[in-house]
Amino acid sequence: MRPSMEDILVNHLKEKIAIITGASRLKGIGAAICRELAETGYHIFFTYWTDYDKEMPWDFELDEPMILKEELGQKGIRVSCMELDLSHPDAPEKLLNRVIKELGHPHILINNAAFSTNTDFSTLTAEELDKHYIVNVRATTLLSIQFAQQFNKNRGGRIVNLTSGQFQGPMPGELAYATTKGAVDALTITLSAELASLGITVNAINPGPTDTGWMTEPIKSQLKPLFPFGRIGEPKDVAKTIKFLVSNEADWITGQIIHSEGGFKR
Repeated sequence: MRPSMEDILVNHLKEKIAIITGASRLKGIGAAICRELAETGYHIFFTYWTDYDKEMPWDFELDEPMILKEELGQKGIRVSCMELDLSHPDAPEKLLNRVIKELGHPHILINNAAFSTNTDFSTLTAEELDKHYIVNVRATTLLSIQFAQQFNKNRGGRIVNLTSGQFQGPMPGELAYATTKGAVDALTITLSAELASLGITVNAINPGPTDTGWMTEPIKSQLKPLFPFGRIGEPKDVAKTIKFLVSNEADWITGQIIHSEGGFKR
């Protein structure tokens, strides 16, 4: 009896392992990516860093990462996670070693974790700029390198970086964030050329303004008219785009900065 296309897909995915960084909050983009990939059949390893979320203005409960882990496990896939401060130089190596030990060699890396505070030319300090650089640029770069160095397949590797549309328009009041996220676009383009021979695609996604719990009602009212679909972007919107980019159907797409922001007009 010949296997069905569904059986072929399940067998293909059953050992695929995805790393998603920065999945602390149940309302966040990281959690949405975890859910979307888990529902497709990928095994999930995610990181979180509660000290950062506790300092941010959004609502956050300390047990959210464990709630997410339990939720993902109910989808019939293997799931593991770790609390990890990506500002430490050895964090990428520590993460890859943990993933390999607990789940196996990963096929997919989603660099979603970011550091962001409001800064402009009058308030930005060297210390604050370094905090942004260390997480947004250095950790993303080193983790991508660690992932590529351990990748032992002929094809099918995927790296997806989260960016924020810095070249779509200015972001006043977020000087450090815009500067370092802009560097992620440059990293994506060059790294994609270097890793193509390994069968790894490298792309970046700009989700545009997304309601992950940080938007106040006045902010929503201000942004909504700028979306031609008449609604604010949701975490699942970008997660669905990422699901496509890590699939076999996207194996000819690399070095791209994709603006998955519902036609948002700045």
